Amino acid sequence: MARTQGSRAEITGPLIRTHALQLFARQGYAAVSMRQIAAAVGVQAGALYSYIPDKQALLADLLESHMQDLLDAWRDDPALPALRRLEGFVRFHIDFSLDHSDAVFLSYMELRNLTPDNHHRIVALRERYETALEVILRDGVTSGTMRLDDPRLTTMALIAMLTGVTNWYREGGRLDRQRIGDIYWGLVRGAVGAD
Repeated sequence: MARTQGSRAEITGPLIRTHALQLFARQGYAAVSMRQIAAAVGVQAGALYSYIPDKQALLADLLESHMQDLLDAWRDDPALPALRRLEGFVRFHIDFSLDHSDAVFLSYMELRNLTPDNHHRIVALRERYETALEVILRDGVTSGTMRLDDPRLTTMALIAMLTGVTNWYREGGRLDRQRIGDIYWGLVRGAVGAD
């Protein structure tokens, strides 16, 4: 696509994404206009279309990028004991979520605003991540270190619990990240029948 004269694609494109993410997370996708995004970036509204086809494509791109970053960052070692892998997942998920809280919020709250094709694509990425946790839980059940009735439901419950930390955590608050990880790990151990 052609870009606006005087703009620099390597600067303007990322600025559009950054400001759109912040605006969508704070005001909601439906409430944010392309004009608001353009004003935050410091360009004319028409200039946005040199970088993105439309607001829907921008939302889908933000959600897909977040899920891809999450998948790329997660590492599991199936050779390790299931409980150790589960602890790694717990601590990873909390840290990643806190480092990307706007993207996490958007991922959960704005999935409903995607077109069916975009929705399907993002849900498929989410399912890959959820499956990574479910595999750990199933391995724990098989090894006898975890006791749970439904690994899939437990997966969904644990991810919801771990992601919820983004709703209340504040940097510099009463609990630091290490302590939060320790407490949540204790909760998860109990939830999977490891205690």
